[in-house]
Amino acid sequence: MELTTVWFLIVGVLLIGYFVLDGFDFGVGMALPFVGKDDTDRRVVINTIGPVWDLNETWLIVAGACLFAAFPEWYATMFSGFYLALLLILVALILRGVSFEYRHQGKSEKWKAWFDRFIMIGSFLPPLLWGTAFANLIQGLPISKMDNGGWLYEGTLLTLLNPYGLLGGVVVMLLCFTHGLVYLALKSTGAVKERSQALAVKVGAGTIVAAALFLVWTILQHLSNPMLPAIIACAALAAVAAIVAWVLNLKGREGWAFTFNTATIAFALLTIFAALFPNLMISSIDPAQSMTIVGAASSQKTLELMTWVAVFTLPFVLAYQAWTFWVFRKRISRDTVAASAH
Repeated sequence: MELTTVWFLIVGVLLIGYFVLDGFDFGVGMALPFVGKDDTDRRVVINTIGPVWDLNETWLIVAGACLFAAFPEWYATMFSGFYLALLLILVALILRGVSFEYRHQGKSEKWKAWFDRFIMIGSFLPPLLWGTAFANLIQGLPISKMDNGGWLYEGTLLTLLNPYGLLGGVVVMLLCFTHGLVYLALKSTGAVKERSQALAVKVGAGTIVAAALFLVWTILQHLSNPMLPAIIACAALAAVAAIVAWVLNLKGREGWAFTFNTATIAFALLTIFAALFPNLMISSIDPAQSMTIVGAASSQKTLELMTWVAVFTLPFVLAYQAWTFWVFRKRISRDTVAASAH
């Protein structure tokens, strides 16, 4: 297998890790006003992700760094073309992070209410915009090949806001919302757990319908794609995993429900990457001007060096992530939150 393909897969795995891990963080943030009925409940909700949310976000940083080093043309074209959308994501992530740290600094309910709103906005906006961006990547964007060998994005932010792109954004947002609710049910007790499970049933049903529509639409757009069998297989596995997760949550098996929700997100993103391969950005102006993996990749020596670095460092990253979740594996209850306040 060519190193260009290997690094396309590595970037894909890192993005899957990001949406699986930071995805439930987003979902918990979106669930805050619906599941937390008083300040103690809301502290329970926030504390379920308190020790891990910043670690989960590092997957995005690593994915971005790998994308920059392995596919600099993809990085440059996408980050310049999607500038406003990515700026909104960055502002939302900053707003959410600041809110986690500053919410408890004030004693008034008004102070906390403002930061609760910021947490929700900072959790809702990124998956919506990420989903819109990924959907547009596989649908095709107005990019053209320049004389210097690079690519130029000729659209605007409004170009991304088309029906298919927006549906992709809604699907990713709903997937994260459901994922977060199931995680809350897994990590909390009492009324917070019960509300999370009940809301996950409702939101999960809507997620299945929206995701099914998006996956069918994706398949219909790629009927002539040589990767069609892989696209159909990944889409089918995503659909099955989503349904199984919904049933398991309905039966109160939140641990297994979370596992199958993770599989749903993974297979949904694999569907997108299968539809994209062997391109990185598909040109809606002229398919011949699409950005390919080979055309946008760094030199062979750069990819070889990156591969050795990844071989030695990735196991440590995975081990540290697993250790962190093991240390903070206990459920959060109202009693533990109340005790920590004194």
